Amino acid sequence: MAPLINMYIPKSSKILMVGCGNAAISEDMVSDGYRDIVNIDISAVVIEAMREKYKDMHQLHCNPSSYPDLHYQRMDVQEMKAFKDGQFDSVLDKGLLDSLMCGTSAPCTVSTMLREVHRVLKPGGVYLLITLGEPRLRLPHLKAENCPWEVIFHVISKPGSMRTDESTSKLLTDQVLLNDDLTFGPLFKMEDPDLHYVYVCIKEGSTTKVQEPIGGFGKPSSVT
Repeated sequence: MAPLINMYIPKSSKILMVGCGNAAISEDMVSDGYRDIVNIDISAVVIEAMREKYKDMHQLHCNPSSYPDLHYQRMDVQEMKAFKDGQFDSVLDKGLLDSLMCGTSAPCTVSTMLREVHRVLKPGGVYLLITLGEPRLRLPHLKAENCPWEVIFHVISKPGSMRTDESTSKLLTDQVLLNDDLTFGPLFKMEDPDLHYVYVCIKEGSTTKVQEPIGGFGKPSSVT
């Protein structure tokens, strides 16, 4: 994910990670130079565990005042009243929307979530969604009238899959164009078990500058 995140989310961004769980992606982003990440999850157990995990960060760093902010807060993504309108530059979602889609009232739940995500983003802000859902399943929700944004589509290979060996970085960082029926050409097939799908949703109101693709987390970069 590092090349895509670096393309669309500048290092100076104020980032909201929704449905963070106990994943290491926020920590990896901090290692790559991101400085301000707020992580939320509905599970109090998860949030308490992550707070405990990172409580000594400032003490371990040689210059605590310059250490990045990595916050964990219990919150329901459908009701983020603690956050102001336009508070974040970017919202990152690695699998949360997929979880909500499993519920009995999925369309309503997802619609409420996306309205809240849209609200807390600044004009020109980016909602970056990593999901198992192919375009015919996800775009009807993302293209709803109450969330006006431009949607850019990417496809990535699951780590360790045959696709990883076949693919090049070009497939990761290049936009994949969709047909009118939301299929996408002979290179990929729908519901391919070796693929993840990435939707980059840019909120209307400003022009978002896309960075040049660079390497993985923790590697040197010329991107500022």
